Amino acid sequence: MREIGIGILGGGYMGKAHSVAMAAVGAVFATTLRPRLEMICASRPDSAERYRREYGFARATADWRELVNDPRVEAIVIATPQDTHRQIAEAAFALGKPVFCEKPLGAGLEDSRAMVAAAEASGQANMVGFNYIRTPASQYARKLIADGVIGQVTMFRGEHTEDFYADPQAPATWRTTGMANGTMGDLAPHMINGALALLGPIASVMAEIETVHPTRPGGEVTNDDHAQMMVRFDNGAMGQMYFSRIATGRKMGYAYEISGTRGAIRFDQEDQNAIWLYRMEGDEAMRGFTKILTGPAHPDYQPFCLGPGHGTGYQDQIIIEARDFLKAIETGQPVWPTFRDGLEVTRVVQAALRSASDRRWIDIQDI
Repeated sequence: MREIGIGILGGGYMGKAHSVAMAAVGAVFATTLRPRLEMICASRPDSAERYRREYGFARATADWRELVNDPRVEAIVIATPQDTHRQIAEAAFALGKPVFCEKPLGAGLEDSRAMVAAAEASGQANMVGFNYIRTPASQYARKLIADGVIGQVTMFRGEHTEDFYADPQAPATWRTTGMANGTMGDLAPHMINGALALLGPIASVMAEIETVHPTRPGGEVTNDDHAQMMVRFDNGAMGQMYFSRIATGRKMGYAYEISGTRGAIRFDQEDQNAIWLYRMEGDEAMRGFTKILTGPAHPDYQPFCLGPGHGTGYQDQIIIEARDFLKAIETGQPVWPTFRDGLEVTRVVQAALRSASDRRWIDIQDI
């Protein structure tokens, strides 16, 4: 075992999640690399110091350059707004440091492509934070599809729906400004990544994108509230996706249904420790969806808990990501999803934006 100094940029919601994950990953997965919480960065010195004290870091700073350039910081975790990702990642790669970046990869296609180029030129480990597809249930769904349990996939239907802006009187904030912070920038990448993971590349897309509440108390809304997409996958399957931050009653609606020639799969993140499987076999009178509770027999469950049905949680997904990032650093081998995988998500988002503007189907190869 050896220590590795970790620097985390951003101390809020995701900054805290990654700090907890790095502190716990060695105990959960017995990793060879053991993270040392070296430095945390926030926008103000007082908040940086508060995060340092609360999360257990050795040092704090309000200057991201100080963190990236510090020789005791050996690996970087970016948990800051999208428009900061590129400059931080490029600086870290130039110094030969591995980078984990929260989704989406960059604020747009140009940023994402530049980040992939910097990552691949450096030869350093790089990953993007798409955590929801790492639940034991969704990992098992990927295996079922890959093993042909439901036959040839013919249809994918997915959504990422939440209701944090369902109330028209909810005030305008940074989330209502700029397309990178809208639904297509914030929620859509998770389910698009999920679709790519489960079914493979997307060939073409047709999309509608809408701002339902153009004004809110305190200002104008300059990004989207919800969107819908039709897609065609490279393997021939059809697909539909819907994304919303105004889906009243939905708290974590990361959900999908996949139909195949021999069965089907259903999953909903609000019940993340279960997966529903239908198999077209046996007596017709006995057929139906079977609810499978995750347990030690499923991917990445046993390190957290030995009891089937006891369940894993949101924080555990981030710990799995931390394990994978450390593995990529240790072995020098790419671990999915790399920056290039994150770029593919950005390409689909950009194709959807162009489709909505032009009101036509867009081929991903043209993006």
